[in-house]
Amino acid sequence: MRRPFVLALAVLAILAAPARAASPSPGAAGLGDRLFPQLGNGGYDALHYDLDLRYATSAPSQAVDGTVTMLARASQSLSSFDLDFAGQSVGSVAVDGKPAAWRRDGEDIVITPRKPLRAGARFLVTVANYTAVPTEPDPADGATEAFFVHSAGSATAGQPNWAHYFLPSNDHPRDKATFDIRFDVPAGQTAVANGVLAAKWTDRGRAHFIYVQRQPMATELIQLAVGQYDVTNLGVHSGVFLRDVTAKPITARINPLLDVTPAQIDWMQARVGSYPFDTYGSLVVEADLGFALETQTLELIDTSWFDDYSQGVWEPTLLHEMSHMWFGDSVAPYSWSDLWLNEGHASWYEFLYAEEKGELADDTEGYPDDTGYASVDDLMRAVYAHGDQWRADDGPVAAPKSADTLFSFQVYHGGALVLYALRQVVGAATFQRIERAWLQRYEGRSASTDDFIALASQVSGRDLTGFLRDWLYGTKTPPMPGHPDWTVDPVAAPAPAPTALSAPLSPRHPRLK
Repeated sequence: MRRPFVLALAVLAILAAPARAASPSPGAAGLGDRLFPQLGNGGYDALHYDLDLRYATSAPSQAVDGTVTMLARASQSLSSFDLDFAGQSVGSVAVDGKPAAWRRDGEDIVITPRKPLRAGARFLVTVANYTAVPTEPDPADGATEAFFVHSAGSATAGQPNWAHYFLPSNDHPRDKATFDIRFDVPAGQTAVANGVLAAKWTDRGRAHFIYVQRQPMATELIQLAVGQYDVTNLGVHSGVFLRDVTAKPITARINPLLDVTPAQIDWMQARVGSYPFDTYGSLVVEADLGFALETQTLELIDTSWFDDYSQGVWEPTLLHEMSHMWFGDSVAPYSWSDLWLNEGHASWYEFLYAEEKGELADDTEGYPDDTGYASVDDLMRAVYAHGDQWRADDGPVAAPKSADTLFSFQVYHGGALVLYALRQVVGAATFQRIERAWLQRYEGRSASTDDFIALASQVSGRDLTGFLRDWLYGTKTPPMPGHPDWTVDPVAAPAPAPTALSAPLSPRHPRLK
């Protein structure tokens, strides 16, 4: 009678025993992103970057000497792991303060610590005295714009897959982290970065700056700018510290144009909720980059916007980049196929703002049909007509055909059209609740298209899965709710494939980000 009881205890003991630890193995060389399979790295989660940069001279074209220490948590038992890096050289590598073996493999640094890292353990990896060299920006080659020179200095633009050209890192928005950024530059030079300026001093002919980005940030959003810049501190507005950074030769001309920022902060907060960071402003460089970019807390824009286009173009563009602080920066895409969550939202709020300001016709110059539109409804109808063609040429909204079609009309305008269709179905009030809930639930995190579909269904109280999946993944444009008279143009012969990621999207402006 006692033997079955003893046997049961033995079975329970076996079941309760901890599983045998997995043998250490290398972390994956990429995160398996559908569009950039080798971007990012597996086996760990980056938590914080401490970045120390030295600019030896005031020459804009000089190489930077950097040391980065990454705090990370191992998600598996690691015998080795990778960092993304495509810069010029690496001095040395250490793990937890001890020299580690390393080698370069394409755009990766493969690191082998002295002892394997156990799953769940936190560790420090330091890449010391690495160098990266800025280049003259060429809109035909996006990699040249990653770390670029202009007349007054240098700056960075790492989206989508180029931050590792100047920073050893886990270069994928799925792995966000906080940052401390320190600069050592010649006295008289100004250094700016994301976040809050925590300290500044000059010693022995060298100027030192420390910036703290305490909310998580994707590597593609980092801004490192050094040169002849003016920093204009505007104080606190609606709970946000405002600062603008301008190349010195253009400050007097550009600063008055940036006076729209406080009103735009109020406009966005009224619609989507509190600004998610400590500070905001614009970095304006004297150049013609061919894009504007939502580098976190300090969006990047060049003088061509102000020189070549009317206020009806550049003012809504500033709003577009600001809206990215919520959509794309605070809530980052889980994969690059989810870019519509950034660009569809930024375009949506840009269009609403332009319509309200009476600037929609100017702002859409060079976009579909190139005629200008009296209202967002008119613009969305024009976008709708292009739907099947764009799906054939570039892929569905949430499934771009390739990295070459990532920054396409389909992602920007087609993404805004999905939001328009959603609002048609759920109503304006529920749509706004969905938007706010999205930002609150995933603040500081990365989220996917499926996450958005699930949240929209939950907040609206109805299953929107089929509806939104048709709009986001379908090869044909669904009927537009509330507009049975809207029609889709026939699909013409396939358009020639673009030859580069930065292929122009419109006569007005290549690659609006």
